[in-house]
Amino acid sequence: MSLFSFLGTLEIGFIFGLVAVGVYLTFRVLDFPDLTVDGSFTMGAALCAALIIAGFNPYLATICAALGGAVAGVVTAWLNLRFNILHLLASILTMTALYTINLRIMGKPNLALISEQTVLTPFEALGIPNMYMTLIFVAVVVIAIGLLIAWFLNTQYGLAMRATGANPRMAQANGIVIKEKIFAGLALSNGLVALAGALFAQTNGFADSTMGIGTIVVGLAAVIVGESLFNSRSMLVIVFSCILGSLLYRLAVSAALNADFLGFTTSDLNLITAVLVGLALILPQFRREWKARKAAQGGAA
Repeated sequence: MSLFSFLGTLEIGFIFGLVAVGVYLTFRVLDFPDLTVDGSFTMGAALCAALIIAGFNPYLATICAALGGAVAGVVTAWLNLRFNILHLLASILTMTALYTINLRIMGKPNLALISEQTVLTPFEALGIPNMYMTLIFVAVVVIAIGLLIAWFLNTQYGLAMRATGANPRMAQANGIVIKEKIFAGLALSNGLVALAGALFAQTNGFADSTMGIGTIVVGLAAVIVGESLFNSRSMLVIVFSCILGSLLYRLAVSAALNADFLGFTTSDLNLITAVLVGLALILPQFRREWKARKAAQGGAA
């Protein structure tokens, strides 16, 4: 793997770290399986690209993209809470609708940002090579957001949100407004995912209507890998384990694609993804069984 490929892999890993944190908020914190992220990732990229091409400030466009993703999350929560539609089905409905909405936003299947101003443009005057500057910028943004999310989850509101996912009945009995926390959680989650899409579009120079396919799988893989490596109750450790899990997942995919003896090509990406996610799910189970067997042997001795 060349240095350029390695740095590019880390860059994408950091960006999808935001996706992993967003997925963690819905799947683990709220216990709300949400597939909206496949559409909100693309929406973030599409909305940001369309606004930049229309002449908007890149930073304003990025904020609007995150807000657009948040609205998508709110729609999913509304379908679930107002009409009692199963959370998976509600998120699938929103994700399906977003495909057409994203096409409408862009006006065509893809938009190029190669010659446009982006959030990285002001830093070009520093004279740092682009491949280093992009990685540093993305890493700083993701780490800063990770710190904010970890802080938020330790606030009174964040603790109430965590209680909502852990035990809704007990949370409601303690005066927590369950629906409000679900709305807020899905908005925050999909806002983070859309922000990741906006950063991806600007760092890679394009937005495409199909770029969000499989985003939920990547996010889940990152969360599972991170949880497998770090068994902690600290929200700071958990949030950054999601980001680290995203980095490790991307490095594993890149290593598999670049290992000539394996014979993989870019068209095999979905197969590699499925295998890695499967291993991430299976290995913790083997580890638990091994620990239980060892404990039983120790007790028998």
